[in-house]
Amino acid sequence: MNIDQAVITDIKSIIVKSREKAIRSVDYERSLMYWQIGRRIFEEEQKGQERAEYGNYLTKFIAEQLEPEYGSGFSKRQVELFRQFYRTFPIANTLYSQLSWSQYKLLIRLGSADKISFYIAETIKNNYTVRQLERQIHSNLWERLISKNNKENVLSVARSEKPLSDASEIIKDPMYLEFLGLHREASYYERNMEQAIITHLHDFLLEMGNGFAFVARQKRLHIEGDEFFIDLVFYNRLLQCFVIIEIKTTKLTHQDIGQLQMYVNYYDRYEKKDFEKPTIGILLCAEKNNAVVKISLPEDNKTIFASEYKLYLPTEQQLIAEMEKEIAKTKDGSDLKNG
Repeated sequence: MNIDQAVITDIKSIIVKSREKAIRSVDYERSLMYWQIGRRIFEEEQKGQERAEYGNYLTKFIAEQLEPEYGSGFSKRQVELFRQFYRTFPIANTLYSQLSWSQYKLLIRLGSADKISFYIAETIKNNYTVRQLERQIHSNLWERLISKNNKENVLSVARSEKPLSDASEIIKDPMYLEFLGLHREASYYERNMEQAIITHLHDFLLEMGNGFAFVARQKRLHIEGDEFFIDLVFYNRLLQCFVIIEIKTTKLTHQDIGQLQMYVNYYDRYEKKDFEKPTIGILLCAEKNNAVVKISLPEDNKTIFASEYKLYLPTEQQLIAEMEKEIAKTKDGSDLKNG
């Protein structure tokens, strides 16, 4: 008896979805259990506020009573996390069934309510795994976006409260490409990085952000007998436009900007449909001079962007230094213009 393969495919899909739903349900109940334990610890702690170090004594005492019977999941450090979990999310109805306890452990260490809200929205929208969420946090996604955008806009886009209307709301500078496996001390050509991006396309799309889809590499253009090749072409379904990426493993020059502008113009005139938005161009470079970029582009530019790439994830000190440098550059530019 021949059974239609479509039936088997559908049944397998039902099994997989049901198992995933069961796992999420169990994990949610576990998170809710930890929240309830955290609430009980917090309530007891408030009774002994007049006693110095009572909180530390309480978590230690609870761990000593629970760990021998229930295992290392109830160590003193874990018990302290339960308390912190409740204090971060004091309303049970604000817990999300889409998030695992492992993801909550990453979130409650962030401190800032806005940052937590942002990563929750991004995790749910993009269905991040624990590893992907951890990588986005360690790459300082939140800080990179708000360094050049209004914080409220970034949150609104993440929560899907408003449609994405400006490319600057999702394009990151710098971009962290540690997953490519390229050594920052070594010299390499654009084609090496291009191939590495294609090999790690899934991770690159994750770094690029929401709505990106791969279209082509080394896209050939014929212009009056001359041939040109665009490194990478993507499409962003949220912005409804093509996104062209040119790779430069050296310092960015104004000639590079001119070349990318030509590619963007070509796509706008010969590839873009009437219902689509203007093409976006991104110069992914090893180094750039922001003043050169600004002077090379119109003041109202919204289509050409230059982003430095980094082959390693930043430390917190490096991020702070970068943000302070950008603030200083902005101030100097304003003073120059006003002068």
